[in-house]
Amino acid sequence: MKVKDFDFYLPEESIAQHPAAKRDESRLMVLQKETGEIEHKKFKDIVDYLRAGDCLVLNNTRVLPARLFGAKEDTNGKMEFLLLKRVEKDTWETLVKPGKRAKIGNRFVFGNGELKAEVVGMGEEGSRLVRFEYEGIFEEVLDSLGQMPLPPYITEQLEEKERYQTVYSKEVGSAAAPTAGLHFTEELLQRIKDKGVEIAFVTLHVGLGTFRPVKVDDINDHHMHSEYYQMSQETADTINRCKENGGRLIGVGTTSCRTIESIADENGKLKEQSGWTEIFIYPGYKFKALDCLITNFHLPQSTLIMLVSALAGKEHVMNAYEVAVKDGYRFFSFGDAMFIHK
Repeated sequence: MKVKDFDFYLPEESIAQHPAAKRDESRLMVLQKETGEIEHKKFKDIVDYLRAGDCLVLNNTRVLPARLFGAKEDTNGKMEFLLLKRVEKDTWETLVKPGKRAKIGNRFVFGNGELKAEVVGMGEEGSRLVRFEYEGIFEEVLDSLGQMPLPPYITEQLEEKERYQTVYSKEVGSAAAPTAGLHFTEELLQRIKDKGVEIAFVTLHVGLGTFRPVKVDDINDHHMHSEYYQMSQETADTINRCKENGGRLIGVGTTSCRTIESIADENGKLKEQSGWTEIFIYPGYKFKALDCLITNFHLPQSTLIMLVSALAGKEHVMNAYEVAVKDGYRFFSFGDAMFIHK
């Protein structure tokens, strides 16, 4: 199967540059995965498509304000750092610009010196291993100095940091938001619970590999980036109970989907687990546990549109995307949502 099989025309004006005025007022395309039938709704209407006994799985990761602007200690040359993932306590895999100024042993300073850094090694694809020095709690230092690492296709500044966090975000560690969850409000989640739907949480820390283009022609040659996940026994029990009782397991976002499918055994059973996943889901993949998916509209030729096509069928998905473009749906992180159901 070729990467170009997942291409489609996407005009630049379809890329959402800012969130909807209200989280749950974004649009919702409802796609029946067996028939390809499409309905057009508001996101808050998702309640009408959920049933008592279903289980909704949310990724409670929280985005680090991981973009830092500083200076080289000896020359005062301006530098930009983007934290990708923690390697050990104070050492991070980091993208540094300009890279030629970031050799092993080079030192950098941020703010008024409350954060300092040294390049201690080389990482993958030109990244650097950077060790940070600070007083107090690293996350609090980052909160005061860092900016949200918005995806490269969003060119406008974000006025309110929390709009790039889900309302249930908790576990700090992502380089990007699990964007399907951005549509939920506290009130909407309560309405869903009141309907008898179980809500369970997993954690998958989203890496910037999410935004990296697929550089091979044949999708079988693509190697997925690695992301850290964890699932509690409570969540595993909730999911197992839902499946045993005939409920549908609904992932909120491709990150929840990848976590569930990384952990599920061949019988679709789950248990408490944590680790790193490189699971790559594309058409032909047999889902072990997941039934339905809430997700945003993704990039052409991306691993995410391949995952969605594995669940709903490539023809149904590519048709739905064509309809979405014609009908003015907003794409990507701050865009509209799709509910793939059965």
